[in-house]
Amino acid sequence: MDALIAQFTAVTGSSTKDARKYLTKYKRLDLAVDAFYNSPPTPAPQASTSKLNALFDKYKDADGEDITVDGTIKLCEDLGVDPEDVVLLAVAYELKSPSMGQWQRKGWVDGWKSADTIEAMRTTLQKLREQLATDTDYFRHVYNYTFEFSRPSGQRSLGLDMAQGFWALLIPHGLQGGALSHVASPSAPDEDGDAPMDGSTGPEEGWKEEYTQWWFEFLEQSGIKGVSKDVWQMFLEFVRTIDSKFEKYDVEAAWPSTIDDFVEYAKNRLAGNA
Repeated sequence: MDALIAQFTAVTGSSTKDARKYLTKYKRLDLAVDAFYNSPPTPAPQASTSKLNALFDKYKDADGEDITVDGTIKLCEDLGVDPEDVVLLAVAYELKSPSMGQWQRKGWVDGWKSADTIEAMRTTLQKLREQLATDTDYFRHVYNYTFEFSRPSGQRSLGLDMAQGFWALLIPHGLQGGALSHVASPSAPDEDGDAPMDGSTGPEEGWKEEYTQWWFEFLEQSGIKGVSKDVWQMFLEFVRTIDSKFEKYDVEAAWPSTIDDFVEYAKNRLAGNA
């Protein structure tokens, strides 16, 4: 699906979201492209800049230019969403939040796009939550942005507790919705060109939900204090591609050493040695 989406967007210039919608409905790339041009998606109505500015003024600090923690808490109350809800990471990406709990006027006005009332914003949150759960490319964008906007100013890494908190929100959401669907490693056919006789009876299994907790326990036991950008970004690819038994991990690939060590840790746990 990812390859088809890339081709669809290259041909049509559409968004990933629209590409996925047309391809899911029409199955074939040529049919989906024809349908896109014959029945293009209806543009969403543009939000009122004046209404968005008025809402921004409602929540921003009285003596400052931005919405900060107090305004964010009030906004969440009005939206009926928990401040620690995973969907707010998607909102942070859309509104280009410079740091946690902070929103700037330009990002606010540009980011809400078609939502200029609290009711419309609630609807947008539902759409973002679904997109974050199901759209692999969108998940990756939000995931990578999370590291950038949550990293303390002047520091190159993210504190372990904070990284674990975000992983605990993002990874289950992507696994359950399909954004982190397993990308199986290709198996070489045997000499007759048939599928390999490895005893497998179905699709290759990937990352399991309990492995996220294993990852946390491994990091804590390792005494790691912070998570680098490289580890953060590569961990996402690792989750999507590793098989459930960690047998197809390529130790010669350019994985961070932290992930190398985790694979050994996980194999030991599977073998009952940890």
